[in-house]
Amino acid sequence: MTVNFSVDELIMAALKEDMPLGDITTDNIIDAEARSKARITAKEDGVIAGLDVARRVFEMLDRDVVFKCLVSEGDFVRRGDIVAEIEGNTRALLKGERTALNFLQRLSGIATITRKFCDRVKDYPVKIVDTRKTTPGLRYLEKYAVRVGGGTNHRYCLSDGVLIKDNHIRAAGGIKNAVEKVRRGIPHTIKIEVETETLDQVKEALEAGADIIMLDNMDYDTMAEAVKIINKAALVEASGNVDMDRLVDIAKTGVDIISVGKLTHSVKALDLSMKFID
Repeated sequence: MTVNFSVDELIMAALKEDMPLGDITTDNIIDAEARSKARITAKEDGVIAGLDVARRVFEMLDRDVVFKCLVSEGDFVRRGDIVAEIEGNTRALLKGERTALNFLQRLSGIATITRKFCDRVKDYPVKIVDTRKTTPGLRYLEKYAVRVGGGTNHRYCLSDGVLIKDNHIRAAGGIKNAVEKVRRGIPHTIKIEVETETLDQVKEALEAGADIIMLDNMDYDTMAEAVKIINKAALVEASGNVDMDRLVDIAKTGVDIISVGKLTHSVKALDLSMKFID
């Protein structure tokens, strides 16, 4: 990924959180001019994501640091594999260790679970996409990690895509009204997605000219029937309580997209460690 100012701001906020008044342990033990080497090692199998972010953490603490990646973004690593070697100011390495690992472990965890979901349905013409159920402040990075894992991004925020959900429908007095109102206020380049819970709502969304129809928490038979009704007149997205056990059965219904909140909202970080070496 290309590191930008937004990422730098996230890293700086994380560093300030971790040492608002410095590192009283490191600053009182380590000589200011000392230099060390360290390795980041995988402690379990998984997909690596966030190497540039980890590198940037150390660069912001020591502009002369050398961060050598021994794997690439998206690589699958095994337990015991060396992910990166770092050489630089000892104080900087110690101060950046936890922050760099926090970013790297979380992003790698997201990439790992995304890869598992994508691999499970690789024989079906369906995309695995993320949601807005992300860690506040980390959405840009977490959605990046989904792409590293082979997934696709849904909308990034409320500003870049229309998704008419159940509460919008109730407040607007129906799907037709909601679609007509939003269409009058958006550019022709923006697609309109409508969330549906029943086949009657699917038909209403189709008649209203929705570009994407979301099937929310439907059973398999109802999803399959909805796909037949839509008949490629709109993209079809399945959503709601999607897990690995249900994934293939959902894909078999013929939907185009499966959105998975689990990719980001409850992911397990990939276990990585950083150790000094001679």
